[in-house]
Amino acid sequence: MIKLKKEDQQSHTISIKVSNEAGVLARVIVLFSGRGYNIESLNVAEIDEDSHKSRITIVTNGSLMTINQIKHQLERLVPVDTVEDLTTDGPSIEREMALIKVECDGHNREEVIRLSETYRAKIVDTSKNSFVFELTGAIDKINSFKGVIKFQEVFKQRLQESIQS
Repeated sequence: MIKLKKEDQQSHTISIKVSNEAGVLARVIVLFSGRGYNIESLNVAEIDEDSHKSRITIVTNGSLMTINQIKHQLERLVPVDTVEDLTTDGPSIEREMALIKVECDGHNREEVIRLSETYRAKIVDTSKNSFVFELTGAIDKINSFKGVIKFQEVFKQRLQESIQS
C-alpha cells in the first residue's frame, strides 16, 4: 500500500444533490465508512420541497485521486442526482459557525463581553455564571477567539463547551 504524504492530502467540500427519501443518507455514509474515508463535517438540508430534493454537504480529505474516486462512487448511487466538488469546481464561500459556552464570575463579565465584541460574537444565552456565544467566520477566527478565552483563564473565565460546524 502506498502511503501519501501529508502535503498530498487536501480538504475538499463535496455537495451531493439527492432524492429526499428514507435511507439515502445512510447509503452515503456506508459508502464512506465501508471504504475507510473520513468525514470531517456533514450537513443535510432539504432544498426543494416540491421535487423532494435534499443537499448533503460533506467535508473530507484525501489526494486528488481519492476525491475523484469518492465522487465517481457517489455518482453511481441510485438516489444521487449530482455530485460537485465545491473546492475545485468553481467559486464557493466557506464559513464555520460555533456555539461557545464561557463560564465567568461576576467580576469578569464585562471583560468577556468586550472580548466577544472584538470578534463580533453574538450573545445567544446568558446566565449568572456563563455566556453562550455564536461566532461565525473563518476557522482561524473561531480558533483565535477560543484561544483568547482559554488564555483569560487566569481571570477565572473558562471555556466550558464548544460546538462547531
